[in-house]
Amino acid sequence: MDHNVGSDHDECALTVSDARLASVLDTAADGIVVINENAQVLAFNKACERLFGYQRSELIGKNVHKLMPSDYAVEHDTYVQNYLDTGEKRIIGIGREVRGRHKDGTEFPIELSVGETETPEGRQFIGIMRDLRPRRAVEEKLADAQSQLVHMTRISAMDEMGAAIAHELNQPLTALLLYLQTASRRLNSTSSDEAVRSVLDKAIKEVERAGDIIQRMRQLVEKKEPEREDIAVAEFAAECLKLVQLGSGTGKTEFRLKVDPDLPTLSADPVQIRQILVNLLRNGREAVASSDNKRVTLKIRRVDKVLEFRVCDTGPGVPEAMRSELFRAFRGQKRKGLGLGLAISRSIAQNHGGDLLLEDNGQEAGAVFVLRIPLDKTAPLPAANDDDE
Repeated sequence: MDHNVGSDHDECALTVSDARLASVLDTAADGIVVINENAQVLAFNKACERLFGYQRSELIGKNVHKLMPSDYAVEHDTYVQNYLDTGEKRIIGIGREVRGRHKDGTEFPIELSVGETETPEGRQFIGIMRDLRPRRAVEEKLADAQSQLVHMTRISAMDEMGAAIAHELNQPLTALLLYLQTASRRLNSTSSDEAVRSVLDKAIKEVERAGDIIQRMRQLVEKKEPEREDIAVAEFAAECLKLVQLGSGTGKTEFRLKVDPDLPTLSADPVQIRQILVNLLRNGREAVASSDNKRVTLKIRRVDKVLEFRVCDTGPGVPEAMRSELFRAFRGQKRKGLGLGLAISRSIAQNHGGDLLLEDNGQEAGAVFVLRIPLDKTAPLPAANDDDE
């Protein structure tokens, strides 16, 4: 009789102990799984159910491999057997980052700590798992915020530097312009060499253009409205091509101009729009430098209330990995320069109510950059039209 009372008491104590253990397991924030020497799951808490997507009933008595990627499963068997044979610990009591496998097949990073215990049923291993995805997300956001802070700091520095450069360059440019004008006047009075006079006149125009660009850049930094004029588009585009061809070196690149007839005049800042087109054409020339077919084409057409300038080249095109960073300052892939050309060009286009885009060239090689400027400066820019004529 006394023996039966003691047995009932032990059974009751065991039941209470199991209940407490189950309660502790299920209230734990981290995933907890217990396995035996044969890798069979003996305990699987609520946090594990949320983490892996399995119900406890689906895993009890099953191999713990279900929670691992296939490559880990092979390593796990080898590791457990090696530990049982030699006692060599590689993770027990240490913890490390591993990958878990969700029920839907998704793999994700977890932090795993493993302990062991001896029981009457044999050796058992307790794994405590923490989902690392929230921590990774916070780390990525922090890294992105730091990157943006550095980027904005550089932009701010460029604003200040741009204003300083504009101020400092004005004096030498003014002096250079005076010298050239003096040389031109003396040449007119002493010589009839038309070729030299023509070169001097072009030099004077380029100095004046440089001064205009600096002033417009200051206006862009200060976010002032562009100084709009009515631009005769066909003549303007031909001028831009000539400027690029002046610096084309050996002249092996073929430049083409295709302008739709009867285009209306464009109300825009000629200095700034010229700056965009010259930059795009020069980029195109660089892109085709190593191609057998070296051709850069400027096409201009009207699409509804928008004027489109399309610069197409026969180069290798823009790699997919670069596309998302293409118009961001300081992200250029050229060996020379700061990667500001396309970033500034897009800013100018948007300041005119338009945009600058990289368009998919379909099956053809090369890149297509599209500058879109509204003909009505007060109208919003319509959605992009990818159809080419």
